Amino acid sequence: MPEGHRPPKDGPKPHHRRTKGEKANKKQMACVGAVYSIKPFIRTADAILDEVIRHEKIKDRPEPAHKHVWAEMSRDVDGEPLGAKDAIFCALFQDLNLRNAGHDRPVVCLMDGERALWEAQRVYFPEAVGILDLFHVMERLWTAAYCFHAEGSEEAEKFVADRLRGLLEGRVGHVIGGLRQRLTKHQLSGSRRKTLNSVITYLENNREHMRYDEYLKAGYPIGSGVAEGACRHLVKDRMEQTGMRWTVSGAQAMLHLRATYLNDQWDEFIEDRIEREQTRLYGKNAA
Repeated sequence: MPEGHRPPKDGPKPHHRRTKGEKANKKQMACVGAVYSIKPFIRTADAILDEVIRHEKIKDRPEPAHKHVWAEMSRDVDGEPLGAKDAIFCALFQDLNLRNAGHDRPVVCLMDGERALWEAQRVYFPEAVGILDLFHVMERLWTAAYCFHAEGSEEAEKFVADRLRGLLEGRVGHVIGGLRQRLTKHQLSGSRRKTLNSVITYLENNREHMRYDEYLKAGYPIGSGVAEGACRHLVKDRMEQTGMRWTVSGAQAMLHLRATYLNDQWDEFIEDRIEREQTRLYGKNAA
C-alpha cells in the first residue's frame, strides 16, 4: 500500500542553470502505492525472526499476484489542487473494487506510520485491516538499540531481537514500558534521550496497528516489500539519476507511463492512444 518517496520537485526549466541562491536539492514527495493479491501464509514469531534478523529465507512463501503499482505527486488538475495521497488512494480504491467485485476477500492496508495515510485509509478503506509495516518498526528498534550499544555489535542485535519478539508475540505495551524504564534507569540525556523518546512516541502512536500476533495467525503480510520495491523501480531508478531535474507535470507523466508499463497495460494504452489520435485528427468516424 502507499509509501512516501521523493521524486524531483517542480523546479527550474530543463537546461536552465541555477541562479545564485537557488537550491539544488529541493524535492517533492510522491506517494507510491500497490495493490496485489496473495494467499494467506501463517507464520510464527520465530519464523519472522529467522528471516529478518538471521536472514534465513522462509520456504514456500506465496508470491504476490496481479500486482498494480502507482506513483502520484501533488499537482493542479484542471485548475484544482490534487494531493498525492488523495490521488493514490483513489487509484487503489478503483483497482480494489474491480478486483474484489463479487468476492468477500479480506483487505489488508499495509503502510508506514504517517498519520495522514491512516486518516486516508479510514476514509477509503474503513473495512481494511490496518497493519504498520514491520520494517519501519525495526528501523526504530535499531535506532533505540544504538542509544545503548555500539552499531554492528551483538548486543545491539540482541536488543532488537528481544523487543521484536515481544512485538510479534503481542506484547506491545510491555515493549513500550521497557523502553520507558530504560529511559529513566540509564539516565539518558541530550540527543540519546530525544532519540529514544521519539521511538517510544512512534510505537505508542501506532500500537493499534501492531497486533502482529493476530496478523501472523491470520496469514496476513506484515512487511511492505512490494511498495518499497515500487519506490525503487518505479520512481528512483528512472527519476533520480545524476543531474536530472524535472517539472511536476513532466515527472508525473513519466511516472504514469512507467506504471502503465509495469502493470502490463502497455498494449491497451497504445491502442487507446491510437484511437484517440485518429479521432482527434479525422473525427469520430475514423477507421
